[in-house]
Amino acid sequence: MFGISKFGFDFGSSSSLISAPHKGVLVNDPSVVALSMDTKTIIAVGNDAKDMLGKTPEGVISKNPIKFGAISNYKIVESMIRYFLSKAGYKSLFFNSEAVVGISDGLTSVEKRAMYEAVMGAGIKKIYLVPNVLLTAIGCNLPIGTSSGNMVINIGGGTAELAVISFNGIVVSDSIRVGGDSINEAICIYLKKNYGIIIGDQMAENIKIEVGSALPLISPIEMEIRGRDAVNGMPKSMIIDTNVVVSAIKGPLNLIIQSTRHLLERTPPELASDIIDRGILLSGGTSLLRNIDTLITRAIGITAYISDDPVTSVVNGASEALKYIDILYKNVRNP
Repeated sequence: MFGISKFGFDFGSSSSLISAPHKGVLVNDPSVVALSMDTKTIIAVGNDAKDMLGKTPEGVISKNPIKFGAISNYKIVESMIRYFLSKAGYKSLFFNSEAVVGISDGLTSVEKRAMYEAVMGAGIKKIYLVPNVLLTAIGCNLPIGTSSGNMVINIGGGTAELAVISFNGIVVSDSIRVGGDSINEAICIYLKKNYGIIIGDQMAENIKIEVGSALPLISPIEMEIRGRDAVNGMPKSMIIDTNVVVSAIKGPLNLIIQSTRHLLERTPPELASDIIDRGILLSGGTSLLRNIDTLITRAIGITAYISDDPVTSVVNGASEALKYIDILYKNVRNP
């Protein structure tokens, strides 16, 4: 594809998204790769690889190469990015291609460098690494260029990232390794301990989406789950409801609430006053969990609200940020 190619990238623990200015979201696929252990070659990427999780034959492994916002093998991620760009119609890139890449604010310099090299290896020539929370605010049209304080909590698959933003920069921030994956794990552990059933990650994900909630429901939603009996190893099915899941996921949600409190304690009083007026913006795929906004509102005493499109806020903000990257880049630096 000829001409200048510009992109917004959001490579998370659960999903990878690519956007382009004036074109919207081009790719939204799971961050999963299936590999042959013998040849070390990639067999499948995205949805095809996710379908293989927990079902692969001997010699094949299906895994997420991005955990907690950091990549474990930049060569695998490089190949994954190439696949997604090809899927979007960009099989080759012009010499002046550029991209804004959303990253966790809690990454080390080594982890940032790995992400930078993976994107560069995929063919992007000019790369800007910008914190996810800043891109979330841009994608949600918050007035971050003013003196007003804006608070964002972006809850993804691997991390929950919190920040107070003003004058196009992050005033205070925090990043904790709690997100959708932690909630799935908590569901697995709770069901094994209390109901003697062992389930896989995909079943836990389905439970979270279909019947999960941050608070109990007056009329709980029921769901049949299937797994393996923890005692005899035989297949087992049972019915659970929303309130079982509420009990299971209290731990991860409490960690997010604690981090929110700690961040507000570090926020300058003038900006804290703005946050009381404006509320707390929730974004990221895990913010779609039922009643998570109500839980945070009750626990913190400040209104929390979910963005209009929480899954794509970061990647939309990334492509939008290309318009005024010089202003933003005064506050961020590449490794």
